[in-house]
Amino acid sequence: MRTYPHGVPSWVDTEQPDTDAAREFYGGLFGWSFEDAMPPEAPGHYFIAKLGGRDVAAIAPPENEQPVAWNTYVAVDDADATAAAIADAGGAILAGPQDAGPGGRYAICKDPSGARFRLWQARKRLGAQAVNESGAWNFSDLRTGNPALAGTFYAPLFGWQVEDMGFATMLRRPGYGDHLAATIDPGIHERQAEVGAPPGFADAVGWVAPAGDGPDHWHVTFSVQDRDDAVASAERLGATVLSSEDTNWTKHALIRDPQGAELTLSQFTPPGG
Repeated sequence: MRTYPHGVPSWVDTEQPDTDAAREFYGGLFGWSFEDAMPPEAPGHYFIAKLGGRDVAAIAPPENEQPVAWNTYVAVDDADATAAAIADAGGAILAGPQDAGPGGRYAICKDPSGARFRLWQARKRLGAQAVNESGAWNFSDLRTGNPALAGTFYAPLFGWQVEDMGFATMLRRPGYGDHLAATIDPGIHERQAEVGAPPGFADAVGWVAPAGDGPDHWHVTFSVQDRDDAVASAERLGATVLSSEDTNWTKHALIRDPQGAELTLSQFTPPGG
């Protein structure tokens, strides 16, 4: 099983008004199947999305009036202690910490600039089990007008290092690559060396990018085999394509799903092929 040390983003979900329509859209786009994690006698639903039988994300009905969006959870050893540290550092705790059944314990938080994120203290549910492959979560980015927060607010909480790569700002959790090599990905360092990945990339857990004209938020990216095919499928299923770009490492597109959540579809295209 894939495990996540403290400070590594571990899970994503989206709260959508029409969960049936959301499952139809994402199932058609990514090939997901779904399993309701809530027992039959419990109120509400929490639909775990699966890819090849492995957990990748979730869809749930909304709990508040917030805009429809994708949520990013950061793995923590102790949700209560980290929530207290967030409040002390100038952030806010909007809900919790509280148990999510036997799966784990979570809290909904907001950083000093208003970006919402969540904490996940894993118990039964360890986090996403399929990542960085077609149809699965790739990365989450902090989209902000105050990039200094990555170092002043988040880094002390989660043990991150912030590195300006020239083309982007990378968030690293030192030792994460070694954790992957010792658990579920023994060839990660050699594979990344072959494609010319930047030093320390095995420790990458996220990125920092400008917020643009909107409010600060955490943004999710999903991997796809072919960006253009995925965009065509998304449009056919009712999504809106907001932008598209080719870089040295990716071909990606920003889309808005039929109920308003934004996400990026990314095809990995390393310089060496």
